[in-house]
Amino acid sequence: MTTSEDRYTAEPFVPEGASLSALREAAADCRGCPLHRDATQTVFGAGSKDARVMLVGEQPGDQEDRQGRPFVGPAGKLLDRALAEAGIDPGEAYVTNAVKHFKFTQAEPRKRRIHKSPSLREMTACGPWLAAELAIVEPELIVVLGATAGKALLGSSFKVTEVRGTVLEREIHGRRERLVPTVHPSSVLRADDRDKAYEGLVHDLETAARALA
Repeated sequence: MTTSEDRYTAEPFVPEGASLSALREAAADCRGCPLHRDATQTVFGAGSKDARVMLVGEQPGDQEDRQGRPFVGPAGKLLDRALAEAGIDPGEAYVTNAVKHFKFTQAEPRKRRIHKSPSLREMTACGPWLAAELAIVEPELIVVLGATAGKALLGSSFKVTEVRGTVLEREIHGRRERLVPTVHPSSVLRADDRDKAYEGLVHDLETAARALA
């Protein structure tokens, strides 16, 4: 018998016509790919269904996996600061990830869990959750945070360095969307020149703020 994990899709777990809260509840039981086996829990999106802007990152990190909410770790705190500086109220945004489970490597139990990028197959498997979130929130603008989120939304040839800080118009999951790609805030934390990297992130988010004005 072929299981949904063999087919790598969350589609059977996504209830049709559900509210955000019902989606979040259903996502807790998602077995659409093997990532759920090692993760602590599903980390679904957070924010209002009336949010004008949706921020899409890669996947939950260690803190998000433990707390069950997106962008609560160091990268999330940096993102909130950058959004506020750019003129976007972080409390009025809907935040989510392309992949809803934490993918990591771990040398041995109780050692630090090291982030591992999800595969295209895993991103595609999780796509129905993101499509459902977009259908409910209907954001005026999507801010794409990093290469993985960009590939999940815009295809495998996406390169954040080529289009960051620009307003794109594309059809995403059957809807015409406006998108502003930028780097993932975690890349700012890893940058050699963190101040310059942070300024670049704020500059891109200012483009998003103007697009929402």
